[in-house]
Amino acid sequence: MFSFKVTTVGSSLGFIIPKAAQEHMKIKKGDTIYATEGPDGTFCLTPYSPEFERQMKLAERIMDEDREMLRMLAK
Repeated sequence: MFSFKVTTVGSSLGFIIPKAAQEHMKIKKGDTIYATEGPDGTFCLTPYSPEFERQMKLAERIMDEDREMLRMLAK
């Protein structure tokens, strides 16, 4: 488990990510972190875009359903 210290950043709030958490999450300065809410109201921090994941799942579904059409377009 990691803990984060909340601090003031200009007129906003931010939090300090410990080095161990940075390494574990494979993040660096300038990366975007996403907070997603779970069904029970908890939050999950992730460096992976939930929107990109949604788009990839949709693309995979389309590729599975329309495999023959994609094969013909590839020719």
